[in-house]
Amino acid sequence: MKIRRFTGLVAASAATALVLAACGGSSDDDNGGDDDDTSQTDGAGGDSPDDDPDAPGGDAEGLNESTQISLGWNQHFYEYNGNTETGNAASNNNILHLMNNGFAYFNEELEFVPNEEFGTMELADDGVTATYTIADGVTWSDGTPVSAVDVLLQWAATSGHLNTVEAETDEEGEVTNQDELDAGVYFNGTSPTVAYFQPTPEISDDYTTLTATLSEPFADWQFQLASGFVPAHVVAMRALDIDDPQEALDTLVEAIQTNDTEVLSPVSQFWNEGFQFDGALPDDELLYLSNGAYLLTEISGEEYVVLTANPDYTGSQAATFETVTVRFNGDPNALVDAMENQEIAVVSPQATSDLLTRVEGLGEPYSFTQEDTATYEHIDLAQNNEGPFDPATYGGDAETARNVREAFLRVIPRQEILDQLVIPLNPEAEIRNSQTQVPGSPSYDEIVEANGMTSYDEPDVEAATALLEEAGVETPIEVRFMYDTANSRRSNTYQLLASAYEESGLFTLVDAGSTDWGSLLADTTVYDAALFGWQSTSTGATNSQASFYTEGINNFYGYSNPEVDALWDEIATTVEPEDQAPLLGEMEAHLVNDAFGLVLYQHPGLTAWNSDVVEEITPITMAPTIFWNYYEWTPGGAATAS
Repeated sequence: MKIRRFTGLVAASAATALVLAACGGSSDDDNGGDDDDTSQTDGAGGDSPDDDPDAPGGDAEGLNESTQISLGWNQHFYEYNGNTETGNAASNNNILHLMNNGFAYFNEELEFVPNEEFGTMELADDGVTATYTIADGVTWSDGTPVSAVDVLLQWAATSGHLNTVEAETDEEGEVTNQDELDAGVYFNGTSPTVAYFQPTPEISDDYTTLTATLSEPFADWQFQLASGFVPAHVVAMRALDIDDPQEALDTLVEAIQTNDTEVLSPVSQFWNEGFQFDGALPDDELLYLSNGAYLLTEISGEEYVVLTANPDYTGSQAATFETVTVRFNGDPNALVDAMENQEIAVVSPQATSDLLTRVEGLGEPYSFTQEDTATYEHIDLAQNNEGPFDPATYGGDAETARNVREAFLRVIPRQEILDQLVIPLNPEAEIRNSQTQVPGSPSYDEIVEANGMTSYDEPDVEAATALLEEAGVETPIEVRFMYDTANSRRSNTYQLLASAYEESGLFTLVDAGSTDWGSLLADTTVYDAALFGWQSTSTGATNSQASFYTEGINNFYGYSNPEVDALWDEIATTVEPEDQAPLLGEMEAHLVNDAFGLVLYQHPGLTAWNSDVVEEITPITMAPTIFWNYYEWTPGGAATAS
């Protein structure tokens, strides 16, 4: 099979890495919003109703067998394995979230909540030994128990430790060594964070417990191997032509433990490609099993999928609607049209002022909410291109370059940008003041208090002027500014910035905007400053490390600070969350003092629903957004009456 190799940007979508935001729901962007290429990579889910036995969906008895609901999304479902290079997309993982459970999930407060109905994850006092235990009675929909072999396979596939060959690509990203990949062991969804687990994990004789050892303490261990499992017995049965599920599991365990490349080669190929769907349900029902609330029962091309309540699921996160249909359309206006025509009951389209006006005009029985999404907008400055922010421009004088960078950032009208471009879409929006944490996450306030970024909330031209006078540089300084010219909000941001800099007399922006901005980010010879979005995929402490660490995969700008690197090393090995926040605050203070760049805001989102059909729609600022609390959805009055 011919495949394309994603660039390092996309490859960075490990469980605790930021991903480049492009093309997605609940954003304003044509190719600069929430990322539908590499999105939900952590265990995701919702508030556990365990404490409230009367909560909607609290048990299987909450199901109203006469109800159905249709939701709209912008991209179609196409792959069951959400961990592959091709399958890691919100459009896939939204559907999989309805079908399958894991060890933990994010709730409405963005806390990572254990799901002990599925199993337990425990870290020993030594800080490096993690034990994963599957709870009794958890089964795949073919009757095969969910087992620790499913977890072992995910380790084998995503750690990279068993791969014998890696993909080689040409300048256009086309794989050039496909024959070698087919002949070797090549799992294409490897994650540098799962790689912390080595050597090969041990598994109990009854396949209920996996014991994995970290090479060193790792702050975000709990986000690894937490969810997104595919049935290991199916992979082995189909890859190795074995009919018996138990024999398949035994063969797979032995191959992983002994690193049997002859067996692992076809296993890796099937793991990569075997769960890709071509617009219809496969004839082989084993390729879309469920261990959760819903069964996948129909795929109609790129138009819609249908899920039906799983009668064998006995957990608390049970279906409240008998049937869920997710309809796909990339046109946000078409999604609102479909809602107005009562073809769908819930939409989360790309937010624009015009679309908000349409939704506001729908009236009863429609409700809507304006919320933050998982993507945040920011400006980064290149320090490695002999431009105005590079010490090389000033004979290696790092302090002069730093002063020029700070002066540039001091002129940015953050509040004006927010007021004009975001507040109309989300009246509750605020300036984001952390490079590493989503507003509302547990450590956000503590980090903001420590990092000093709030001093940039309003522009300070006087301070910028003093900095440039101290630097002894001539003004105005030309700065090539890159942004997405196809994105109206970013084009408007550029105009506000250009006006502010012209008025200051200190800088002149040179328009380096491009529709190819994403592919140009790694080439700082074409720009000095860049405006774009990162998408947060978890609240993990190391979520942003690759953006600021020396030669990190998302650090395009030549930024390097040994103290920052040392703090990241300490953060990565600090397991207790309460001990991570002070370190992150200290690290971010270095970023602010170094004038690395500046965060602007969290992208605004728009979600609308028909209250006659469904209630309890409460999207969160992390994948799977509107789908996270499906077990709390309540049929509306009209749906119940029908």
